[in-house]
Amino acid sequence: MEWENLGERPVYENPWFQVNLADVVLPDGRHLDHFVIRQRSVALTAAVNDANEVLLLWRHRFITGTWGWELPAGVIEAGETPEQAAAREMLEESGWKVGPLRHLVTVEPSNGLSDCLHYVYQADGAEYVGHPEDDFESNRREWVSLKLVPELIRNGEIRSANTVAALLILHNAKL
Repeated sequence: MEWENLGERPVYENPWFQVNLADVVLPDGRHLDHFVIRQRSVALTAAVNDANEVLLLWRHRFITGTWGWELPAGVIEAGETPEQAAAREMLEESGWKVGPLRHLVTVEPSNGLSDCLHYVYQADGAEYVGHPEDDFESNRREWVSLKLVPELIRNGEIRSANTVAALLILHNAKL
């Protein structure tokens, strides 16, 4: 039972995303107008140290009015690989430089509305090189024990879908 997209027309566009209206045919033959958000992909890094702690950012999200722990993340720039973007965003947002990265998982956080992919990488540790260039991204940066991940998620202190997915994978693999 696949839905068929007969085509899309732009409704709104900016450098970050485009909103389209798609003409979709449902399996029973009915047509449906469906909004689609076409977004630039995102890359993020989970740096884990020898004490099984992960480097997280404590930040406010004005759209939802919530605070929470998140992994450093950002859009992949033109000409950049997801891995390069993950390393760059880690440094810009945290002030920590990572070494070699390993792909952990790719998630689609809102695939009923958006085509955005989030590429998650893992690094073994990181080196502090200085205050983050993008310090406005978070109020603080801390190494948080992976043992605390399930409790932090249950308490609503980790809400971002890409961070939840990555940290649950790491929690289960490391402990």
